[in-house]
Amino acid sequence: MESTATRRTVLATGATTVGVLAGCVSGTGDDDEGGDDTDGGSTAVTMETVGTVEFESVPETWLAYESDYADMGVALGVGDGLRAVGEPDRFHAEYYDELDVPYPAEPTPLWNDGVDKELFYELDVDVHLVDPNWLEHNAAFGLDADDVSELEEYVAPFIGNTIFRRTDDWHDYEYYTLYEAFEKVAQVFGREDRYEAFSTVHDELLAEIDASLPDDGDRPDGLLLFEGSNEPEEFSPYRISDEGAGTKHYRDLEIGDALEGTGIDGLSTSDRGTLDYEAILDVDPDAIFLRGHEDKSREEFEDTVLEYMADHSVASDLTAVESERVFRGGPIYQGPIYNLFVTERTALECYPNQFDGELFDRDRVAEIVRGGE
Repeated sequence: MESTATRRTVLATGATTVGVLAGCVSGTGDDDEGGDDTDGGSTAVTMETVGTVEFESVPETWLAYESDYADMGVALGVGDGLRAVGEPDRFHAEYYDELDVPYPAEPTPLWNDGVDKELFYELDVDVHLVDPNWLEHNAAFGLDADDVSELEEYVAPFIGNTIFRRTDDWHDYEYYTLYEAFEKVAQVFGREDRYEAFSTVHDELLAEIDASLPDDGDRPDGLLLFEGSNEPEEFSPYRISDEGAGTKHYRDLEIGDALEGTGIDGLSTSDRGTLDYEAILDVDPDAIFLRGHEDKSREEFEDTVLEYMADHSVASDLTAVESERVFRGGPIYQGPIYNLFVTERTALECYPNQFDGELFDRDRVAEIVRGGE
């Protein structure tokens, strides 16, 4: 693939839309698998807020900051082209191991006390599956709009929309649901057939859940928090009622938001407030979901975090601790594979009388990833 500025041409396509022509080498995507609406090998994908991005051929190499987009690529069977993710500890390969599907063993981390613009040049991928506004508006990254424009011109186009939460003031453009964003990524790689197959599995899971949920009075109010320590004392709150992709499984399982009506906002780029056990006791949720422990099994979580809370002078008075309804909260960045596993796990934990065993077919999902369906 060329590494000069001439490989990309900016095309004015309207008052608010800019198309970027990404010149890639002959793609390895499944151009003959159907669903690839290309004209002579090229395709165009439109996504807020980047506008329309035109690709001369299917991208071979790519990166993602948020691992929801990395998960989408793995789900589409193009994981071997993934070169980097924002934070590898949020790239949850244990789900891929359970499915026995291919994925990159050690994607390069983009985050290292900031985000180094030069690393994008070194990686030299064909497409960045990143919302450019996410890079520009997160002060911790150390990038600005000029940096992003430079990378778009000299390295590769950006296409993405920050979907994991909806609490950032700078995100004043259209949001996408998890599957709406997934469909856009499928268009980038010409693998709409695999998106459709995943969508069917997802819809079947939701139909099974909908048919089996208990009466309204038996559905818990949950408190979603972040703290990665085994001996947590202060927590960053999220709102389950936030319609971002990272809380989708709670909404699908009709788990209530314990912070509703409290005036407490969820975590955002500008709001980094915390709650201690006294504040949580004022809310006293039916269940607590704690992020930052996705690398633990349920048993490991109980033997560390839950045991600490049960011995704590204040936390031990919480209803959720007394009833042992403190659970791992699931990935912050949630793609289609992550979502299937976490929805199933949360259903089994929160509604043990309604659900039992595996709620989706692992072999079928693995076949979709490998291109068998």
